[in-house]
Amino acid sequence: MALDGERLVAAGVGALDHDLDHGGPGFFSTRVISVFITAFGGFGAIATHYGFGTLPASLIGALSGVVLATPIYYFARFLYGQQASSDSRAQDLVGQVGRVVIALPVGGVGQVRCKIGEELVDKIARSADMTVIAENTPVVIEEVVGETVVVRRR
Repeated sequence: MALDGERLVAAGVGALDHDLDHGGPGFFSTRVISVFITAFGGFGAIATHYGFGTLPASLIGALSGVVLATPIYYFARFLYGQQASSDSRAQDLVGQVGRVVIALPVGGVGQVRCKIGEELVDKIARSADMTVIAENTPVVIEEVVGETVVVRRR
C-alpha cells in the first residue's frame, strides 16, 4: 500500500519538516534532525567504545545531538532571515513613470523600463490609446495585463 501526500500529512509524517514554512526553518527541519541523528550515533558509539553502558551512551549521544543541532537551527534561522526578494508585484508598477526602451508601434508592443525601489524593471508594453510612442519617451503605467503593461504618454 503506497502512501500519498494527504495520508502522510494525516499520519503526521509530513508535519515534521517545516523548512518551507513562512517563518523559516523549524527545529524539526531535515537539516537539524540529520545533525542530531549524526551526533547521537557518533557520540553514542564513542561512549560505547569507552566502556559506557547502553543507557549512559544513549544519554551522551542525545545530549551531544541537542548541543550540536541547536547552533545549526539558529544558523539556519539566521540565513533564512537574510533572504531578500527581488520580486515586484503588478500593483507596484501601476502609476510608475517609466521610459520607452523599444518604441511602441501602432497597436503593437514595445518595451518600457521603470524603477521600483532600487531595481530597474523592464516590461513589455502596449500603448493605451493605440498610438506610436517613440523611444526615450516618458510614460506612465496605467494597467498591468498579465506580463504586459499598458502605458500612456506622460
